[in-house]
Amino acid sequence: CGAPCWNNITPGETTWNNAVTILEDDTALENVQTQQDEGTSAVVAEFQGVGGSPCCQMFSETGETVSLIFLRLAPDTTVGEIIETHGEPAYAIGSEFAEDQAIVNLLYPDIQTVVYAFTAGISVDLTEDSEIVGVLFMQPHDMELLIQTSNLHAWEGFGPYQAYAVTNEEFEVTPEVTLTPTPEG
Repeated sequence: CGAPCWNNITPGETTWNNAVTILEDDTALENVQTQQDEGTSAVVAEFQGVGGSPCCQMFSETGETVSLIFLRLAPDTTVGEIIETHGEPAYAIGSEFAEDQAIVNLLYPDIQTVVYAFTAGISVDLTEDSEIVGVLFMQPHDMELLIQTSNLHAWEGFGPYQAYAVTNEEFEVTPEVTLTPTPEG
């Protein structure tokens, strides 16, 4: 299946129980562990590839249907390959983790996917050879909410990390909606 579907699991469509069964039955995965939030219906499953380290999560807000899937990936795919397969992203936003480590989030609203591209620091260009280190598949209304509540840069092609940095305040998209925390009762 294609994004936002992974391993025959599609956020917003696949039931939680069916998705957990798919994970447990997949011989390429191991250590599938689920946890329920005691105060809500939310549930999460964590898992990993056989012989790997914990890398991945699947989440359901309601406990009924999968809401999102996050996969941390080995750097085997490049931004150029993602663009060749899915076209150019609509938006990008970069976050620095250390002077020599930064991530540019590439947003694909049409396929409810965020791709995480690595750059070796904030003074490095995002190129077609930049490695993909993660992917987030989500249900359509969560992608809409992400776009409505975020500062984002329009995708303008490869170039300096700084063009997409969160510290570059020349955003093409700014929040339309501000989320207000609600007291838990």
